Amino acid sequence: MSIIVVCQNCLQRFKVSDKFAGKKGPCPKCKTILRVPLKEEEVKVHSAEETRQGPRGKSGELVLKPVAREKIQIGKGTWIVIGVGVVALPLVALILRGNASVEMRRVIAAAGVLLLAPPFVVSGYWFLKNDDLEPYHGRALWIRATICSFIYVLCWLGYATLVPPEWKNEFWKWAFLGPAFGALGATAAFACFDLDLGSGFFHFTYYAGGTALLGLLMGLPLLGA
Repeated sequence: MSIIVVCQNCLQRFKVSDKFAGKKGPCPKCKTILRVPLKEEEVKVHSAEETRQGPRGKSGELVLKPVAREKIQIGKGTWIVIGVGVVALPLVALILRGNASVEMRRVIAAAGVLLLAPPFVVSGYWFLKNDDLEPYHGRALWIRATICSFIYVLCWLGYATLVPPEWKNEFWKWAFLGPAFGALGATAAFACFDLDLGSGFFHFTYYAGGTALLGLLMGLPLLGA
């Protein structure tokens, strides 16, 4: 058996036989007189993997226990409501297409842009959230979702009222419109949910694309067009 000794002067690490435990001798590198620790006093050198887990005592056990992260999930009832909505909303949109006037469909589409924002925002966040961060839930989640939804609805309102009609029907002009609205949405998702800008862009397009698709199913090319 051997004992690991670390020189306090030059930090050289070496091994000596345990028969020298408690005795003194020179460091083989700098010749500083050292006392060989007893076996129970031996310095334990941990691997990189062990070190990453946290500080350890002489026995090698963790000094600080890791804090267990609370596992948080959206309730089954919420997911059921979202799932039913995914199936029901397109069917409702198709029914309205054949049974409601254009003006009525525009009013319903505008209401949908507002009312569907929170469900889209929350479900999109749970798909795109950073698993390395504690997820938002409860009141904090819904406050942030409300703020993010408000910004997303403002983006739709800006599109409907500020973008000239001739731009809305020329898809090549979306090379300019898309990045502009996408940047606003990505910034909102970043500020509200700590999503990186790439995930924030997909979060915004998930909402914008979903509401636009419902408008197309109702026979409206794009809201405000």
